[in-house]
Amino acid sequence: MSKDHLIIIERTFKFPRKTLWHACTGAEAISAWYGPKGFRTRVEEHDFREGGAYRYVMIGPDGKDYPSVGRFVEIVEFSKIVATDDFGEGFEYDKPLPDQMVSTQHFEDHADGSKLIISISHPTEADRQKHIDMGVVDGWQSSLDCLDEFVAGKDT
Repeated sequence: MSKDHLIIIERTFKFPRKTLWHACTGAEAISAWYGPKGFRTRVEEHDFREGGAYRYVMIGPDGKDYPSVGRFVEIVEFSKIVATDDFGEGFEYDKPLPDQMVSTQHFEDHADGSKLIISISHPTEADRQKHIDMGVVDGWQSSLDCLDEFVAGKDT
């Protein structure tokens, strides 16, 4: 895969990798933090196993639904999740959407706690650019802020 087709987002957290893993893989936890600040998330499906499907619906401050759907392709406990990632039916956007994305999340130990590396691959450079233009990087950074706040509010 060409670097021109990838978006990479990294974040270091001050809590253990297992805590990070559980926050990113449990349906209840995902509903508590997934999505940019000001959004809520409804987990409609979360069959967390290889081949299992997911459907997460982010709800914007204006009440508008933003569904995300896909299938888990590979799961290596405490280390990696690979999943297809597409915009679900009902996702409204005023420009063409990127499609056929594959998201890989790598979970690593880090001197300060843990590190999450999200790599989103796109079939074309044009699809990558569409995703960037939508604000995916800022959206993920805001979501990861929410993840950090969620875990900080719990005992690790």
